[in-house]
Amino acid sequence: MTREPGSRPPLARSDAIAKIGDIAAAAGLHRIHVLAWRDLADVEAGGSELHAAAVARLWAEAGIEVTMRTSYAQGAPPESGRGGYRVIRKAGRYMVFPRAAMAELTGRHGPRDGLVEIWNGVPWLTPLWAAGPKVTWVHHVHGAMWGMVLPPRLARLGEAIEHRVAPPIYRRQPIITLSESSRRELIDQLGLRPDRVTVVPPGIDARFSPGGARSPRPLVVAVGRLMPVKRFDALITQLAAVRHRVPGLKLVIVGEGAERERLEDLIEAVDGTEWIRLPGHLADGELVALYRRAWALASASVAEGWGMTVTEAAACGTPAVVTDIAGHRDAVVDGVTGVLAAPGALGTELAALLVDGPRRERLAAAARSRSASFTWEATAAGTLAVLAAQVRR
Repeated sequence: MTREPGSRPPLARSDAIAKIGDIAAAAGLHRIHVLAWRDLADVEAGGSELHAAAVARLWAEAGIEVTMRTSYAQGAPPESGRGGYRVIRKAGRYMVFPRAAMAELTGRHGPRDGLVEIWNGVPWLTPLWAAGPKVTWVHHVHGAMWGMVLPPRLARLGEAIEHRVAPPIYRRQPIITLSESSRRELIDQLGLRPDRVTVVPPGIDARFSPGGARSPRPLVVAVGRLMPVKRFDALITQLAAVRHRVPGLKLVIVGEGAERERLEDLIEAVDGTEWIRLPGHLADGELVALYRRAWALASASVAEGWGMTVTEAAACGTPAVVTDIAGHRDAVVDGVTGVLAAPGALGTELAALLVDGPRRERLAAAARSRSASFTWEATAAGTLAVLAAQVRR
């Protein structure tokens, strides 16, 4: 029987699920609660939400009763089942923190054997109020992001909480992050204890695999929420400056967000309406087809925990040219699976790769090979193992 490239044999997957179940059973982790700012149903959902959903789905498949508490998501019911786990969506973006904490303290979410909080900029401060085994997921330090997404006063408050208020509270808390470079930031910038920070890389869905033909013209793809931190404006201006070096160049930026109108204005300003597209959100199949057709994946982001679109594209046989930041440094092996570029050199590096076919093919093959080592089953087992260790403590 044949199977799609990049997919995993059913037996291997069932063994992986059984391993997750064994870890949970040995530690007595039958019910796990997850505190997340947003869930996958939210219109602003991104990599953090995808990561949480993938892990929760596999935990549920292994027999764990998972409850995820998030803020209200427009168009989604206050409570529903998703991928085998329960989602409670109540309260706004800021009130979700005290209300979720109170619900946990009063038992309104039901009993639990373990607690996971996702520290996405604003922490839940679980070390102060939550009893029992618990871990915290931190994908990356927000740093400069605060000033990009919030008014000055709120930005200063967010940065103060992240850098000064929260770190002493989390000194003893087990922390899970996605990459070694993000781990170094958490230790060096926030002062978290090295022995408390564990790296568990994200996985990649089996649907991301090679296939089909490349675009006949040079095609660059970028994927993500249209937000300031992703710096799609820098990608556009830099590619416009080097476009003369790559005849027939096309750029497709996939995603929705608050920056859309500004990016549309910028596209007109650089005379890009004929070669730049903003198709919005794409269905899974359309996104896979686009990755397969692309000559390169680009990211000008200033902060990432990993850069999951890099690995998705890699699994489809497409190399990446990305900014040299924490997270990207682990998703891309510079010069082997892609290129790490200084913020101002992204366009130049992209142009150099697009006109060098043999180099592109070499990087694509290495990227595809490396992507096979990342599975969501391994991510789900690795994150659960850290929580199980807390039970044993």
